[in-house]
Amino acid sequence: MKAYVFPGQGAQYPGMGKDLFESSSEAKALFEKANEILGFAITDIMFDGSADDLKQTKVTQPAIFLHSVLLAKTLKEFSPDMVAGHSLGEFSALVASGALTFEDGLTLVFKRALAMQKACEVEPSTMAAIVGLEDNVVEEVCSSIDEVVVAANYNCPGQLVISGSVEGVDKACQLLAEKGAKRALKLPVGGAFHSPFMEPAREELAAAIESTKFSAPVCPVYQNVTAEAVSDPEEIKQNLVAQLTAPVKWTQTVRNMIAGGATSFTEIGPGKVLQGLVKKVDRSMETSGIDRFGE
Repeated sequence: MKAYVFPGQGAQYPGMGKDLFESSSEAKALFEKANEILGFAITDIMFDGSADDLKQTKVTQPAIFLHSVLLAKTLKEFSPDMVAGHSLGEFSALVASGALTFEDGLTLVFKRALAMQKACEVEPSTMAAIVGLEDNVVEEVCSSIDEVVVAANYNCPGQLVISGSVEGVDKACQLLAEKGAKRALKLPVGGAFHSPFMEPAREELAAAIESTKFSAPVCPVYQNVTAEAVSDPEEIKQNLVAQLTAPVKWTQTVRNMIAGGATSFTEIGPGKVLQGLVKKVDRSMETSGIDRFGE
């Protein structure tokens, strides 16, 4: 069974999607429609902007979404048995599997990006990558700190991202280093994603998701919040709202997809991060990536 996975924020790179625009009339038309929906020429930033230009959340999230979704749309054969996306990538997975239209998916991604950006500005907060410790050790240390700091991304065994107040994350990094973490490294992000700090963004996005039509996907979507296969549109919506303040259970998602019969994983979109994470969950799993038109 073929599993397709879609990357999240951080996978962007200058020049992304340019070959798609130049090689596919379908992709070109959708890129131009995206510029209209967003109200600015995201294609100019994607194709000719710098890494710093692409780092702005309001650009990064729609750029990665566009790259992933348009690659999936221009594949000669795209018949997924199951899909999943990491954080932002869940929106790409939902469009690719037919649960959301391209237009609605892009509109929600842009609203999500703006809401997250706004939430980041309310109070300073941050994230850190913790490598080399069991999940339960990280969870225990986070819960022992008298600050908001939580597990945010369960990326693969021995690699977890924490999220919270600047002071809380600093304290956690110090304690986790003492517990033997190989690395406790703060990330260059604008705020504490997938934590209670995103509550204002969750409330804002909930209204937008509630008023958007979702359809039954062509295959099960393994969602971040539960790591389980979901096909019911109402359940998909609820999980999508909860995702902003809940952890991304990627390790559990990959394990459940394998238990559900996945024999290969194909990453669609920029970068190779998810292929690496799948291999760390199960070294024997066949992985590949589609990052450019015609691959």
